[in-house]
Amino acid sequence: MATDTPLLQTIDDPAAVRRLSRAQLKALADELRECVLTNVSRTGGHLSSNLGTVELTIALHTVFNTPHDRLVWDVGHQTYPHKILTGRRERMPTLRQLGGMSGFPRRDESEYDAFGTAHSSTSISAALGMALAARQKGEDRKAVAIIGDGALTAGMAFEALNNAGVERDARLLVILNDNDMSISPPVGALNRYLAQLMSGRFYAAARHVGRQVLGNVPPLFELAKKLEQQAKGMVVPATLFETYGFNYIGPIDGHDLDSLIPTLENIRELMAAKSGPQFLHVVTKKGQGYKLAEADPVAYHGPGKFDPAVGLVPPATPARQTFTQVFGQWLCDMAAHDKRLVGITPAMREGSGLVEFQRRFPKRYYDVGIAEQHAVTFAAGLACEGLKPVVAIYSTFLQRGYDQLIHDVAIQKLPVVFALDRAGLVGADGATHAGNYDIAYLRCIPNVSLACPADERECRQLLTTAFEQDHPVAVRYPRGAGVGAAPLAGLEGLPFGKGELRRQGARVAVLAFGTLLYPALQAAERLGATVVNMRWVKPLDTELLLQVAAGHEALVTVEEGAIMGGAGSAVAEALAAAGVVKPLLQLGLPDAFIEHGDPARLLALEGLDAVGIERSVRRRFGALVDAAPELRAVSGQN
Repeated sequence: MATDTPLLQTIDDPAAVRRLSRAQLKALADELRECVLTNVSRTGGHLSSNLGTVELTIALHTVFNTPHDRLVWDVGHQTYPHKILTGRRERMPTLRQLGGMSGFPRRDESEYDAFGTAHSSTSISAALGMALAARQKGEDRKAVAIIGDGALTAGMAFEALNNAGVERDARLLVILNDNDMSISPPVGALNRYLAQLMSGRFYAAARHVGRQVLGNVPPLFELAKKLEQQAKGMVVPATLFETYGFNYIGPIDGHDLDSLIPTLENIRELMAAKSGPQFLHVVTKKGQGYKLAEADPVAYHGPGKFDPAVGLVPPATPARQTFTQVFGQWLCDMAAHDKRLVGITPAMREGSGLVEFQRRFPKRYYDVGIAEQHAVTFAAGLACEGLKPVVAIYSTFLQRGYDQLIHDVAIQKLPVVFALDRAGLVGADGATHAGNYDIAYLRCIPNVSLACPADERECRQLLTTAFEQDHPVAVRYPRGAGVGAAPLAGLEGLPFGKGELRRQGARVAVLAFGTLLYPALQAAERLGATVVNMRWVKPLDTELLLQVAAGHEALVTVEEGAIMGGAGSAVAEALAAAGVVKPLLQLGLPDAFIEHGDPARLLALEGLDAVGIERSVRRRFGALVDAAPELRAVSGQN
């Protein structure tokens, strides 16, 4: 913790914030911003979004009686200031570290985290549920949802708005944190005045009386309503949210405490008076207060460790090519080769590696916003017309489009490629972002195939194989780099549904799915075991499986995915169907949510590194291993 934040060091809970003067709150904002910057530069994490919510966080905790009043942060990657003000200042150095503080809100971490989040567009639904629960229980409690403009692109947010608009006595406030706009200085004061006026009880009362007086004269009432809408339309972006039944207020400067606090105080009174759901539009700037992040908020969205005085600098030696980069290069190369290819992302252009594709093929690039369900069905529509869609999506986010994957893609057997980034454990982002379940949830769907490349070279080749098929195929690959197997320059694929023998051993055979092939090979050297690179979970290479089963006394499956319903289960089912009875050890991720931490360390803790694999095999098949003669490695087929 920086020593030049004396005021912040006196804040252990929001009650202390509420005792400060307005001038002190402004000083607190500067110290809070410094605290965020200092700590994130040391641990890595989300920076731009958190710097942009400093004043808004202070204002919310100043005006509302937290934790009695509920704050629900959408996504939650902008809650570091909230965490610091709610008793977790001293834990900031452990942010996103193994055993440390989460980078997202968690109900089991603090009573101030009213709702656990990490995926977008859930806040309005959750806050509405809390508001209506308070009403049903007779509690005087307010619920506030803070949602970003990007998260409003998801249909779920509008479903919640539609529901909330009819609950006239719900003590609900939705705050739109709009960080893609800016308020120019000449109109700032006017916006502040109008926002406070529209949030004031006089304005609300005048509207109520107007409805009562004119309600009996429909033509006059409709005329007055239209005049009001037109007048407000001149100073606000739209009346969309009032159409949903909300009282729209704003936009106001989200970095101006002299605007935020009085406006929120007025809104709090409206909520107490049960004046219907309220909607406050605040405009903030990502990276606010740190010039480098303001200039490039995307680069500073989720940086690793860096020197704040210098900023982000390229590594001295180029890092190994990541799987995401391999995909991005393949996408561009395949698009140049086949004009039918179109690329789709649900608001993850940078994360999924589509920056260069957008630059080179702008008319074949579609960012649909945070709308995974739409992304999948949109791809289905394109495929119906003869195009070849590639949906670049994180494994954890495809879960949101599962119904569409089944009904709109699989049943119609449409040739859509799903490039599943972040498969398996993802490290610092933790359980909410881990791609542990895609093997289990994909392999049970008819017409869908699933490939698991072991390294960067296979990733490029299997993407080509997937693209060549006439049905939906998913290719799963992890975050970060692999072993460094350089991809081939061409667009050659690998045999569909076929694995390969990588090491010939005796008695025990390890069937590896995906990147755990390499620790399996290391373990096999000490075990004298056979190793098979299975490559495909579906279709499973049953010919190779049965051949290996016939020549060995025990089998082991290894996968970076959930054991329940995973690749090991597919092997067990295939053996049972063939009437083959063999001892089978399934290694993978357990029936538990795995928390944030260094990915290699997490894999080791789950026994999925070379040492852990060897230990598990010896524990189960020790007698077979000790009696096995040492054989030879087999060169790969790549």
